[in-house]
Amino acid sequence: MNSRFDIEQLEDATETLRAIAHPIRISIIDLLSREEKLSVTQIHETMKIEQAIASHHLRILKGKKIVRVNREGKNSFYSLANEEYYAIVKTLLKS
Repeated sequence: MNSRFDIEQLEDATETLRAIAHPIRISIIDLLSREEKLSVTQIHETMKIEQAIASHHLRILKGKKIVRVNREGKNSFYSLANEEYYAIVKTLLKS
């Protein structure tokens, strides 16, 4: 393969896209692009999904460093690690 990227960069990019590639995760990214930070409770209530489902998808996004988590007392708040992730979603959703 003739590319200006090395294979590790390409594999990492592919894994990041796989992590984004789910309707709930795309919705979470969209939601977090509009809010500075949200708790898992705020996310699941806003999206009208079960808390366990929201937590599962947040864990996947956190694992690929798409979202970050900050603890404040007993609460954990999620935010986008980089606004560029929303740019990817926005590009994908253009009609």
